[in-house]
Amino acid sequence: MAEAKGERARPHIGVLLMAYGGPDGLEDIPGYLADIRAGRTTSRALVDEISRNYRLIGGSSPLLKLTRETLEAVIQQLNQPSAAIRFKAYLGMRHWGPWIEETVGEMLADGMDRAVSLVLAPHYSGMSIAKYQKKVATGLKFYRGHIKFAHVHSYHDAPGLIKALANRVQIGIGRFPSHEQENVHVVFSAHSLPVRILQQGDPYDQQCRETAALVANAANLAEGQWSWCYQSEGRSPEPWLGPQLTDYLADLAKAGVRNVVSIPVGFVSDHVEVLYDIDIEAQAVAREYNMCLERPPSLNSDPVFVHTLAELIRSEAQQAGWL
Repeated sequence: MAEAKGERARPHIGVLLMAYGGPDGLEDIPGYLADIRAGRTTSRALVDEISRNYRLIGGSSPLLKLTRETLEAVIQQLNQPSAAIRFKAYLGMRHWGPWIEETVGEMLADGMDRAVSLVLAPHYSGMSIAKYQKKVATGLKFYRGHIKFAHVHSYHDAPGLIKALANRVQIGIGRFPSHEQENVHVVFSAHSLPVRILQQGDPYDQQCRETAALVANAANLAEGQWSWCYQSEGRSPEPWLGPQLTDYLADLAKAGVRNVVSIPVGFVSDHVEVLYDIDIEAQAVAREYNMCLERPPSLNSDPVFVHTLAELIRSEAQQAGWL
């Protein structure tokens, strides 16, 4: 992002915003899957299936564009005109370009010596957030440089996040006729992870469920008006956290539920897990069972969410003694 005249004289704190990454086009999918699977064989059938999914959402992931927009909005919030210290924006993706490690090299080339990192995923896991932070460390090692990083590890209970998601619940319920709104059931979900994280004491499952409960409370949902499940489990033989959204919708339908709002609290931006797994795959299940499924818009650059991210970054910088 371009700097205004005179800003170079002010000290800077880097802001490294990270996200999962997604292919720029269908031709990138074999390489994208190879990076995700980290050496595991990727079958032709899986490449074809994932290519089909991306073709159905437009042929590429919108995640990079959306992440840039979010980062620009966050930096605008942080860089108030009177601030003595400015924040400089950087963006890195875990599984596609711009790669996190290369972005760290760019930060070193710019002379950054302190930075705050934040992942566009509110819940901490050793299988997710920790791996982003490991890539930051790998970048520093590869480019033989030093930047003092303050990492935002989790923000699953940040009041602004809860408020923004509660607003989405109300938007979803509001799409139903007023006489049916009391009978709408809200399903919260997040990306599934292997069941073994529970035995490892990983906080992911607990944090996800806590977010759901906080949002339900903020949205004034009755005790039986909401529930929890997982979605988008990986392709490996080990058991994954469940129930999966598609199976769970079928169970709800069999129990007599007809109107559902889907709130994927584990995803703050549009990506294939939202645009295909919910908007296409889960919708097909809902139609099969004569169920009406609504998914309000993802947070993306929602002003309440952007303000929350800016406050999280500012707080980390303050705790590090940089402000």
